Amino acid sequence: MAEKTIRIGTRDSELALWQAHIVEKKLNDLGYKTEIVAVKSTGDVILDKPLYELGITGIFTKTLDVAMINGAVDIAVHSMKDVPTALPQGIVQAAVLERANTLDILVHKGNLDFLTASGTIATGSLRRQAQWLNKYPSHNVVDLRGNVNLRMKKLNEGDWSGAVFAAAGLERINLKPENYINLDWMIPAPAQGAMLVVAMQNDAFTLDALSHLNDIETEIVTYIERQFLKTLEGGCTAPIGALARYNEEEDTIHFQGVLFSLDGKEKIEVDKIVPIEEWKKLGFYSAQEVLNNGGIKLMTEIKNNLKK
Repeated sequence: MAEKTIRIGTRDSELALWQAHIVEKKLNDLGYKTEIVAVKSTGDVILDKPLYELGITGIFTKTLDVAMINGAVDIAVHSMKDVPTALPQGIVQAAVLERANTLDILVHKGNLDFLTASGTIATGSLRRQAQWLNKYPSHNVVDLRGNVNLRMKKLNEGDWSGAVFAAAGLERINLKPENYINLDWMIPAPAQGAMLVVAMQNDAFTLDALSHLNDIETEIVTYIERQFLKTLEGGCTAPIGALARYNEEEDTIHFQGVLFSLDGKEKIEVDKIVPIEEWKKLGFYSAQEVLNNGGIKLMTEIKNNLKK
């Protein structure tokens, strides 16, 4: 085996480093040499503006993309849900690791009375915000930014009723508290709970190394979810949820996709079970269904509202 050391680029948050170390261990177990290189991203630095206001898709991935293109690192490890559906030229998806928990959870202060009254919920995600308001229209939703550690700290110090997190992120770094409930009614972000490793298209050595880490089932279901997202949004941030699950016994894929208005009042959804052979266009056709059911008008309204 060639003696090249694979330099793993990552954000410097605790969760990002945890993910990078998982990839490092898997590569080391296969006999590859590695080195972790931590890079700060603009998304971590600018915490006073909501993500959609920054007008950048992939704000958390951009810094690492640049580091890779400049040759400072060989690969980058991301939470797949943060990665834009269109990768920069020269960069390719090299491996999707086996998926963890896909659920969103509500972390609360130990008292759930607010669920039947009025409450204030914190989340920086338009998708979570819209779904929460759809279910609890009398509630107030406020913006919450920062890495998971910082968001948890803000929740503990603030006077909100609770905040919504991805279960996988908190579980990975043992931050999941006792006071939480699973939001099994909330459709997660496309590719939530999955980790993606990207590399340079012309780096055959690294691509070969990473191919051993790829989980085919996770690759397929996240492909469907991201295709749904890509077909709907065309680069715009919107309240979109998608979840595809493989049923081994029946060899089928169960897909749930949803598009909400920003205030959560409008909801266009698709829910279908298809044979596994139909996976390649499932996300595309499901998105077309949503667009034809009023989604085109809704996406236009969302884009116009976010520009204001």
